[in-house]
Amino acid sequence: MKIISTSNAPAAIGPYSQAILVNGMLYTSGQIPLDPFNGQVVEGGIKEQTLQVMKNLKAILDEAGTSFENVIKTTCFLYDMGDFVAFNEVYGEYFTKKPARSCVAVKNLPKDVLVEVEVIALVE
Repeated sequence: MKIISTSNAPAAIGPYSQAILVNGMLYTSGQIPLDPFNGQVVEGGIKEQTLQVMKNLKAILDEAGTSFENVIKTTCFLYDMGDFVAFNEVYGEYFTKKPARSCVAVKNLPKDVLVEVEVIALVE
């Protein structure tokens, strides 16, 4: 088991790791739209926040030596299912191989953000 950590994604805001690599599988913690360099939630709506989440995930995937192409499962949390279409527009630009996915609406997310995404990826 190896802890994956990069300064190019937000530091954990609790007692957890950005990601864990076990037996060739990467499990990320949920990423929210925090700017890793100032620790603040990015301004804007669902598209801007989803874009930052994807940048954060990319940084973690890169650090682990894998990519969006090797993601096999995502779990997506939206504050408002009314944002589903706009979220998918940004999400679809990154997950072109169409991994398995769960997407649910939740009452609240950390720091009152609009979106959180976690992934499971193969590291070859």
